[in-house]
Amino acid sequence: MALSFPAGRAGTKDGTSGGPAGGASGSEGGTPRKGSPRDSAPLRRKKNRARLRTAGFLSPWLIGFSVFFAYPLIATVYFSFMHYNQIKSPTFVGLKNWKYVFTQMPLFGPSLWNTLWLVVVMVALRVVFGLGIGLLVTKIKSGVGIFRTIFYLPYLAPPVAATVAFVFLLNPSTGPVNELLGHLGIDAPTWFNDPHWSKPSLVMLSLWGIGDLMVIFMAALLDVPKEQYEAAELDGAGAIGKFRYVTWPSITPIVMFAVVTGVVQTMQYYTQALVAGKLASGVNIGPGSVIQPGYPDHSTITVPQLVYSMGFQNFNTGAACVLSLVLFAIAMAVTLLLMRKSTGLLTED
Repeated sequence: MALSFPAGRAGTKDGTSGGPAGGASGSEGGTPRKGSPRDSAPLRRKKNRARLRTAGFLSPWLIGFSVFFAYPLIATVYFSFMHYNQIKSPTFVGLKNWKYVFTQMPLFGPSLWNTLWLVVVMVALRVVFGLGIGLLVTKIKSGVGIFRTIFYLPYLAPPVAATVAFVFLLNPSTGPVNELLGHLGIDAPTWFNDPHWSKPSLVMLSLWGIGDLMVIFMAALLDVPKEQYEAAELDGAGAIGKFRYVTWPSITPIVMFAVVTGVVQTMQYYTQALVAGKLASGVNIGPGSVIQPGYPDHSTITVPQLVYSMGFQNFNTGAACVLSLVLFAIAMAVTLLLMRKSTGLLTED
């Protein structure tokens, strides 16, 4: 005999999920449905507390990022489209500052070339010398502390004091370096007084203070597992093979760190080049004197020096902001290029 169910209760044998009555009894007597007012309010309060707690932990970084990076960057972009002499209110001039920097500023080309030259040559040689000294010190059996101290001490010297000492050592008339080269029969260059030798002299100054990279590379080299060297020796690898297949893959992230930080620091190269040029020129630097950078023949002028000159000596804030944005764009582009796994220093695991 066939069974028939009343209308509105079809669908299940117990009649609890078919019609309106069944749906009401299921929600009243069982677990509240997802999204119902009874369970959504406590869940929202819990999520809000979690968000506030996360924001509290992030607040020091968020404040620092906003005050020291986001706001200055936005302000720099804003003033790059303004005529602003730091006295009168800024007025909008469109792309005139950009056109002036790229087409009418005579020192933009030399300063950009000098900055990029220093980035390529100085960063590369600092990494190579730092790694080489780190390898040398880690291989020394006795007196390691003495050699570490000797190589690290020049890095502790203040930049201005180190530059003054280096300019004195390389003085073409009275410097001990040229006197020693003269006794050896070598025709010594004029170093900071020669446009062709001024940038190499700055590179030598940076290599003199190589202690920071030496310490970083020493820590990375000592962290390479000795078992890998032993396995490489069993496979017949020599010194070059062990460095290529064991040491280099292990220290690649540290090399990447050294290159990226070196690029960023060299893009901001200012003090040493300015002080060396002024001392080599023989101009007395006194209170109220205006320093024109780039001696000799604009061979040591860098973009940061031009930014300072335009912004705080000529009061052309718009052009200075354009130069700052150019520096920022180049630094970001080089960093992204280096960090790409296909074209940079990073490799696939």
